[in-house]
Formats: sequence, C-alpha cells, structure tokens
Amino acid sequence: MSRDAGLRGRVLVVGMARSGQAAATALRRRGVEVVEADRAQGTDDDLSLLEGVELLVKSPGVPGENALVVEARSCGVPVWSEAELGYRLLPPVRLVGITGTKGKTTTSRLLAAMLATAGERVRLAGNEHSPISEVVDDVREGTILVCELTSFQLEDVHTLACDIAVLLNIEPDHLDRHGTFEAYRDAKLRIFERAGSSIVPRGSGLSGLGFAFDDPLPAEPSIRGLHNRENAAAATLTARSLGVGDDAIAEALRTFPGVEHRLEPIGEVDGVRYINDSKATNVAAALRALAAYASEPVRLIAGGRGKGQDFRPLASGLGPNIVAVYVIGEAAEEIADAVGGRAVRAGDLGAALARAAADSHPGEVVLLSPACASFDQFENFEERGEEFRRLVQNLGE
Repeated sequence: MSRDAGLRGRVLVVGMARSGQAAATALRRRGVEVVEADRAQGTDDDLSLLEGVELLVKSPGVPGENALVVEARSCGVPVWSEAELGYRLLPPVRLVGITGTKGKTTTSRLLAAMLATAGERVRLAGNEHSPISEVVDDVREGTILVCELTSFQLEDVHTLACDIAVLLNIEPDHLDRHGTFEAYRDAKLRIFERAGSSIVPRGSGLSGLGFAFDDPLPAEPSIRGLHNRENAAAATLTARSLGVGDDAIAEALRTFPGVEHRLEPIGEVDGVRYINDSKATNVAAALRALAAYASEPVRLIAGGRGKGQDFRPLASGLGPNIVAVYVIGEAAEEIADAVGGRAVRAGDLGAALARAAADSHPGEVVLLSPACASFDQFENFEERGEEFRRLVQNLGE
C-alpha cells in the first residue's frame, strides 16, 4: 500500500519534461484528473488552470516564482515537488536519499553497485535517473531505493522521509534559481527532515555518521581524484549502514568504472589525452577536476552559462600546470577577466577544442571542465559532453 493511495481530485502538474510526464502518468493511473501546464506550450502562467485544483505538483525545473505556483500558494493550494508525489506513491521500500552540490550521481551509482554485488535488490531514482513517480509502479516492496535528490526536488517536500539521508557537500551553486547561498543550503538540508539516520561530511558541524576522503576503505576506488575518494567513503559508510559486507564493497570499489561526463577519459590523439568533465557545471566541480590532474600539464576548456557565480576561486585554483584556459560561451569574458593571461578566447566548444589540439604537445591533457551550465549553447551537459566526444573522435580521423 502506498503512503497516499487515497489521492483524489484535480491535480495541476506544472512543467511537462520527464519528471512532469512521470507525475501525470502516475496520477492518471490512479484515476486522478490531471491538468497540465508547460512553458513550451505557453500555458505555465495561465491562472485559469488552477480552477478546481486541489494540488499542484511542480517539476524540478519550475522555479518558485512561477505564476501558477505563486497563485496556488496564495490560494492555499498545496504545492508538492515531483519527488514528494513519488514518495507518497511508493510501496514500502528502504529509501536512501543522496544530495550534495557535486558527486550525487557517482555516489548513488557506486552505492547501487555495492548493494547489487551484495545481492540486494536495488533501484536508482531521482535527478539523473528515473523520476520517483516513474518507478512507483514497478519497484517491489523491500527494495532499497537509492534516490539522487537536488535542491530543486527538495524545496517542496513535506512528508518525504529517508531511511538514510546522505549529504556529500554544500558549495555555492544555482544562485540564479535560489537567490542566495543560504536559500540553496536550506533546500539541501531538508533531506534530513524526518530521516531515520544521517551521513554527513566529517567536520561539517552537522549531526550524523561522518565520512572523509582519507577514511580507510576495503579497497581503493578505480575512479580518479580525491573528490571521488570522498564519494567512495560516503558510499562505503552508507553501504555498511545497510548491512553490506566489506568483500562486496571492495569488489564494487575496484570495478566501478565511473560515470559518463565526469572525468571521463575520451581518448588519446598524438600523445594528448582528452578528458570529458562536462558535468562540472560550477566552479567547485571544476576545481576538483583540476586537482585530479594537478601533476600533468593541462589545457582547460571552460565556460557556458555562469549561474551568478564568482570565477575568482577558479582563477585562484589554477596551478602552474595549467598551460591555458580556452574560454567559451556566455561567461567567457568573466572567466577571461578572472584568469588573466592564460585565457584564450575561443567562442564555442568546437573552436576551443581545435585550438587546444593545435597548441598541445604529447603528455598534455585537454580537459573539458566548464565550471558553467551548458544552456547557452546546448540542451544540457550531456549534449555538451557528447559533442566533445564527437569532436575528439574526429581529431583522430
């Protein structure tokens, strides 16, 4: 039995990308009348759609300032995130929620690999996986549901309760959406509301089981970078909390290949290695990537949509091994101003890669770690990473 099997009445779903579609489908399967609103259809500010609505379900991409959301709140209509709806429709499962500015997908998938190696029934959901509303009808009772949760998903939860809530880190991000770091942080920390137990970075000042990058592990992870060792430590502590033995944890650590678009080796051409870190959509993530390649000469490709970030920390984090920074997209001039003489203005990704390839020497690394969102030139970071992959492959032809 789900937590809200008696959901009835007319429900307005705002935002009809994958999460919104999943929410609408799940509701209709339960006999609920669904009204849809979407920016692409020009209906996301049509206040008449609220007539007779008893609940508004908001997709992650819909900001709180959306006209329908604002009006719903003023009229006393409850507003739920898609994650809240999905949680209420789930059968009894063990829910592990994982949030953080960076590392969510890597940690979620690594934890799932540990659980699967141990023979547990596990399913991934949230953010870069299937929306929770999409899995509610095929996840079995007793499954461990590992759910990657963003600030956008957490800002409108009301009953969501994780059996284990994991926070990886909090650094400034999505300030264009949340307005302030404090608002962003508060949304992230909602994962701990009603949680059975908490796993947090050691020294964070938060209560719970603590982890750190230098924790002893039953095996060293195959993925590169101290930040990934920290992700591995978080996954290991969570797996142990779920009763997984160290043999299964060690096997997963040794064999987990990493995640696409996250320090992903694309290939080597004429002695130059090309690394796709397109998922580095903020400065903190790019700094982690630079730290992972601190011992090699690096030509960095950075830029895109800046999301209101300060790029001075990126400039401060450029070690002497950074040969050049090829700046692209809307934030190109901001980054160029911050990094100074190492900036090479390239315009777009294709031009940046062509210039970097022409400038590079054997033994160097060309690293796409944009420190920015992709939406100025691409649909998403995946499309940006795939375009980088295609361009690199063309270099070898």
